[in-house]
Amino acid sequence: MANILWYIEMFVAFLCLFLFFHWYRNRHSSIINWPVVGMLPGLLQNAPNVHEYTTKLLQNTGGTGEFKGPWFTNMNFVTTFDPMNIHHILSRNFSNYPKGPEFQEIFEPLGDGIFNSDSDLWRYQRKLMQSMMKNSKFELFLEKVARGKLEKGLIPVLDHVSSMGIEVDLQDVFQRYTFDTVCLMTLGFDPNCLSIEFPEVTHVKAFDQIEKSIFYRHIVPASFWKLQRWLQIGEEKKLSNAIKVFDQFVYKCISSKQEELSRSSPTQKLEEGKFDLLTAYIEQGVETDESDGFPKSNQFLRDTMLTFLAAGRDTVSAGLTWFLWLVSTHPSVEAKILEEIRENLVINNENIHWEMKDLDQLVYLHGAICESLRLFPPLPFQHKHAVQSDTLPSGHHISARTRLMLSIYSLGRVENIWGKDCSEFKPERWISEQGRIVHVPSYKFLTFNAGPRSCLGKDMSFIQMKIVASTIIWNYHVQVVEDHPVLPSRSVVLHMKHGLKVKVTKRSRASTIL
Repeated sequence: MANILWYIEMFVAFLCLFLFFHWYRNRHSSIINWPVVGMLPGLLQNAPNVHEYTTKLLQNTGGTGEFKGPWFTNMNFVTTFDPMNIHHILSRNFSNYPKGPEFQEIFEPLGDGIFNSDSDLWRYQRKLMQSMMKNSKFELFLEKVARGKLEKGLIPVLDHVSSMGIEVDLQDVFQRYTFDTVCLMTLGFDPNCLSIEFPEVTHVKAFDQIEKSIFYRHIVPASFWKLQRWLQIGEEKKLSNAIKVFDQFVYKCISSKQEELSRSSPTQKLEEGKFDLLTAYIEQGVETDESDGFPKSNQFLRDTMLTFLAAGRDTVSAGLTWFLWLVSTHPSVEAKILEEIRENLVINNENIHWEMKDLDQLVYLHGAICESLRLFPPLPFQHKHAVQSDTLPSGHHISARTRLMLSIYSLGRVENIWGKDCSEFKPERWISEQGRIVHVPSYKFLTFNAGPRSCLGKDMSFIQMKIVASTIIWNYHVQVVEDHPVLPSRSVVLHMKHGLKVKVTKRSRASTIL
């Protein structure tokens, strides 16, 4: 027994000595690659500020580096914010870098929607989606929905908050607003999340849980969350329950819409005043055969609608939250936006009147939104998977089946692109001397992706953000609650960790939206 204890003591002493020398040799490294556990301890230690930490690491490695996960966990990946590497991956050698099987496993709850698909299915869905979103009927319906939700949802809530003199979480308000609008545009159904009662909606909570669980899958070994899924415990059990709740909501909307359309005459089905995407997809399925590449199952409709809901709610609401925080803490920017609204949208120095075409005149507002999206992109990173071995423009060798992560958050903080003041909120950097928006290549401003997979909803996102931002800034003064912590959350989407608690004061003039 004494001999066994002696051997154990010797082994522990040797292990401690080995780890000490390993640490000493790598003590000046930004992150230490430990035996067995890899770089995971350093990542977990800096998890609360993971995006800033990633930015600092990449700056120290020239813009591209390799993360080593624990042995046998398949957590190794290459990460980069180098614009030339990004251009190569997303455009020049696009076919070699699909989403990949690991991505599709992590984002399994989204099914086979366009966000999660590759190859022929992705190409078909993109072509179909593009034709629908460019339809003039959809643009008219977008304007109708946006105007309606402002008049019956956002303005009454903010008026109520202002008159009561109470604090409100603006992030929560925006998430409710965007969920209502995207449900109307996608499903033709209004869940009425945004009201002065701030109701708790079961399927919205389920949607939030799905998002949390997907992020959880990013930070633990795949074998761990797959075991949890098999045993139906922990985070994976929460995910399964959330999917059941949300699927029940989506499938109910699908069956109701199919029943409604079956009772309608052909001339009533796609009237200009109501062109939701679910109706358009169901009608497309009636008019085409599966041999044409159009899947007709309710599962496909569910996957497609869920993708639309995820893209339409979280990206716009996160973008608006960071934007209003930045504007409220930069009075000079707020003053310039007010002046621009007064010059282009205001009638009789009181009322805002906007049409879609009028929004193009708000150049400074557009620049301010771009600047906010540069600093706080709603999707802070993007996955890719190398099919074959390749060499990046930076000289880094990429082996076949290597996972890559593009840091969109870090890209917005590169001095070589944005200047030494890259950490400052400065809308002027987006505006030329002629008063027009400066064009920045998409591989340098990656908020709306780049190359063949560039975001089809970019214009729609800008329209929604301009409408909401101009409404709030013209009608209300927003003040962040003193000492309220503003930090990015650890999530697939860059929400604020503690929300955005503000006080809203109605401006003295009696202004309204027409």
